[in-house]
Amino acid sequence: MQKRIHVAVGIVINEHKQVLLAKRPEHLHQGGKWEFPGGKVEQNESVTDALIREFKEEVNLNISSTTEFMDISHDYPDKHVRLDIHLITDFNGNASGMEGQQVKWVKVQSLNEYEFPEANKPILEKLIHLSL
Repeated sequence: MQKRIHVAVGIVINEHKQVLLAKRPEHLHQGGKWEFPGGKVEQNESVTDALIREFKEEVNLNISSTTEFMDISHDYPDKHVRLDIHLITDFNGNASGMEGQQVKWVKVQSLNEYEFPEANKPILEKLIHLSL
């Protein structure tokens, strides 16, 4: 049986209409690829609560609120992931890789220049069509 993981994903959009990306550490699943920050939703935790916790721990941002954006299920050979994706525009702080990961703000039009995990492809397609 495949491992099933519920992941909260945050698409942070700043005042310059850029989104925040983080590079996955090489030793992790899908390592070396870029992603929208987030992390596993713990038992009895809402997606918004998971994003508030993960963003503080991983990229040092304080999230005030989130808006549902889309929900994706994807099967990798070794695991099944459910990506619960939220948009975040209400935040403060300066993004930095608290766990040593590279982070950067990128214009939506430039997202296709970065390599993402396969499960992120529908997110990229939807973002590009939003015309942020």
